[in-house]
This record gives sequence, C-alpha cells and structure tokens, in this order.
Amino acid sequence: MGDIQKSKYLKQRDQHHGLTEAVIYARVSSKKQAKNNGLQSQETRCREYARGKYNVIAVFQDDVSGSTANRAGMNALLAFLKSRRKDPVVILLDDVSRLARDVDLHRELKRKIRALHCHLETPSYVFRDDPDSEFGEMLQAGVAEQMRRKNAEQTFNRMRAVLLNGYWPFQPPRGYKRPNIKGMKSALVRDEPIASIIADAMIKFSSGHLETQAEVKRYLESQPAFPKCLPNGTIRNQRVKEMLTRVIYAGYIEHAPWDVSLRKAHHDPIIDLATFEQIQERLNGKAKLPARADLNEAFPLRGFLLCGCCSRPMTANFSKGRSKTYAYYLCQRPDCDAQGKSINRDMVHKEFEAIIEGLQPRPELIAMAKAMFRDIWEQRLLSAKQQASKVKSDIKKLDAKISGLLDRIVDAQSDTVVGAYEKRITELEREKQVLTESSAKTTRSKPDFERSFRTAITFLANPQKLWIHGNLTAKRTLLKLAFSDKLTLDRETGLRTAQASLPFRVLSLDHPQCKMARPTGFEPVAPRLGI
Repeated sequence: MGDIQKSKYLKQRDQHHGLTEAVIYARVSSKKQAKNNGLQSQETRCREYARGKYNVIAVFQDDVSGSTANRAGMNALLAFLKSRRKDPVVILLDDVSRLARDVDLHRELKRKIRALHCHLETPSYVFRDDPDSEFGEMLQAGVAEQMRRKNAEQTFNRMRAVLLNGYWPFQPPRGYKRPNIKGMKSALVRDEPIASIIADAMIKFSSGHLETQAEVKRYLESQPAFPKCLPNGTIRNQRVKEMLTRVIYAGYIEHAPWDVSLRKAHHDPIIDLATFEQIQERLNGKAKLPARADLNEAFPLRGFLLCGCCSRPMTANFSKGRSKTYAYYLCQRPDCDAQGKSINRDMVHKEFEAIIEGLQPRPELIAMAKAMFRDIWEQRLLSAKQQASKVKSDIKKLDAKISGLLDRIVDAQSDTVVGAYEKRITELEREKQVLTESSAKTTRSKPDFERSFRTAITFLANPQKLWIHGNLTAKRTLLKLAFSDKLTLDRETGLRTAQASLPFRVLSLDHPQCKMARPTGFEPVAPRLGI
C-alpha cells in the first residue's frame, strides 16, 4: 500500500468512517469455561459496546488456549476477513488477552489482521499505531502470557501434589469414576459392572486362561455391558494394552513424566498388585507359559481349577510317600482356610472325564449342526459374490466420476475451481483404493466347507477323545473351548457344576450328564511328605 493510501486508510480507521460493520471474536481457554457462559458474556459486552456505533454481522468463537495458533474460530475469522478485503470491518474483543496469550502470536495475528485492512477494538483499550500505544499493547500481551504460564505452573504444582498424596487428578480410567459429592477428595470409585468385567479379564490373562491380548480383546468385546471404542462393536488393541499395563487398577499410582514414583492410592483396587506384576511378566515374555515342574502332562488342570474356599487358582505338586509318589491338587494361598489341604489328582481327573463324557452330543445332533453350518456357509458365499459384484460396479461408477472431473479441469478457467476439482478427485481415488482392496478380499478363493469345518466338527462330536489322547497343549485348548469359565474344586463335594461353552450347551440339551457333578466328597488322601 502506498504512503498516501495508507495515510488515508489510517484516517478513516481512526474516525471510523465507512466501517459501520463489525465482527466479534470471543475466546475462552477450555470447553468447561465455554459451558459456564464465558463466551456469551464476552459477546454481550462487545455488543453493548457496538450499540449505536457498529452493525455486528458475525461472531467467531474459540474454546482453546491463547497460546495456540491453529484455532478453528480464528481461522474462520481470517478467512472471513479475506473475503471482505475490499470492504474491511472492525474486530471487537472483550480484552486484549482474548486475541492471544503469547506475545509472538499476538504480533503475528495482528499483522495478519492489519494486512487485510482491518483493525481491533476493545471496550477498555484503544489500539493505536504510535510507539507509546504499541508499547503499552505489548505490555498487556506480555502480562497475559505471564499469567498463562503462571497459571499452568500453579496447575501443574497442584496436580502433582494431588498425585503425591495418592489421588488421581486426571480423567478416570475405564472401570473407575469420580464421585460427584461435594467436599470429598478426588478418590476414584469402582464403576460397575465395567470394573468387574475388567477384573475378570485381567485375572484370566494373568492365570493363562486368556493366553494373548487378542483373546482379552475378544473377551471384552463379548461382554454387552463393556463400552466399545468403535461403532462396529470392537475395541482398539491399544485400549487393551493400556488396560493391562496401568498399575492404577492394582490400587497404586505413578506418573514418570512428573517424577511421581509408585505409591499406594486411596481408591479401591480392581486386582491385587501380585496379579498386576504377573500380567507384566507375561506381557514382557517372561511368563508366556509357567515353566514349573508341576505344570506338565501330569497336571493339565493346574490353573484351571479354582479353590472352593477362596475361589482362586489352585496349584499342584508331587508328594513322596513310603513306597511311591502321589500327585495332588491343592491351594497354597496363606489366607485360605484350605491352605495345604491336598486332593488326589487321579480322583479329580476321573470326575472331570465324566464331565467331558457328558458333553458328547448324539450323532443326529452333530449331523444337524453340520447341516446348519453348511447352510450358513453357502449363504455367506452367496453374500460374498453379491458384495464382490456390487464393489466392481461401485469402482466403475467412481472411474466415471473421476473421468468427468478430469474433463472439467481442462475447461476450467479459475484456479479455485481447479483446486476444488483436484481435491474431489483425490477423495474419489481414496474411495476407489478402499473398494479395490475390498474387492481383492471378496474375490480371493475360499477353502471348501469340509476342509474348513472338519476339525471343529470332530472336536464337537467327541471332545473326550481330545482329552484322553491329546498332549498338554491340546488339553489346555479343550479347556478353553469347552467351558465358558474355570471349574471350582471343593475338598468335600468335589467338582462343582461345570458351565459349558455355548456350542456344547446347544448340542447337549438332552444330556443331563453335561451338568453332572460328583454328589459325594473325595476319599481321605494318603499321608504325604514335602508339602
């Protein structure tokens, strides 16, 4: 802009001639302040100042920190000013600090606004171009920055002190919530039934009943009461990993970035610290499978049996008698009334084999299940073919749209129009790529029904065969597939009622043996040594 034009513009600006239209920019530092009418109060003050002087034609708002340059409201304001380059407006602020709480950012935003032939006004401060006024303006911007940094420092100190005192000041993790009671400290409380679901999943993973993080993920997804991350009802892998590695679930807190070491928290734990440490060992590859001498082919039920007294996983060992060695299952928890009271392994296995035998359905039910599986298989194949045909049709439509946009680009005269066409073509190309990958999956050759379901049908038809002739890995797999939960073993009454998994419950409805448990207790065991 030339000197004459600039002088003319400044004169017009100072006298407010030709600038009858104005916009309001309001900003608060957080969404919480926005909910507390912080934005509305700023807008009201600016409208009162503009009454009789300016015609307010637009309002732009932000609810982010003043140290942030990339704000949706500010970006929209600058875009609006660019569209009004030939007809500039006045920008009304409630206070100088509303523009920015950073001196450098304040200078940059003001430079952009002045380049668009617009200027700022507040009810309490007059922006001028003379050195004294600009110095005072920068002083106010510097004070705003200093207050922001001081507030951040004070907030950090307070939150760190809360952590040091054993309270969690951040967003509660899944499974906990903060009580909405005035006067109470910020101690978390369990959020049921989510807390119990997480506890069950973590205990199952620590004991090996759930072998991998993927199994934990599927278990959580199978629980209707557990909130899902994605619209399709699934949970992100990262969410599962975070859950398994957060010591807060064990009743402790730590925060390494703030130099807060591990300490006991005031909230109730979901699991105990020993279980949490066992989970970390498994995650770090130190305990994929327990490498103890008593976990072998002789004790396939170790870890799958729960103590009838304390409901925690039982262990197993060998004990040397006078003439031979005996095998036992037992609970070694110090706080359990049944600690050290062993149960003969052979009796337990005999009773368990009876339960497995009761799961075997009649041949006609297996044939019915196979027919049902085949019908579902054929329906899925038909659906896949129809989907593949639709995907190919959609790809052709996208190709036609892209071709049409390319023809329009050739005839376009405006750079803006060309840019819009290019952006749309990029979006269509992304959609096409997604459909192409989907088409590749749907057209991939599928294995035949017999080969796909042979193993599953064999297992459903005769689970007892896998238990008797399978190795330790096969037996442990059977435990996870045939039962929906672990079995409880009581010293007096034996194995309690077994909860079979859904396929066996469906196929064994007419088999009362599937719910059979030993009606009498075990015989007294022989004396043993080395317990």
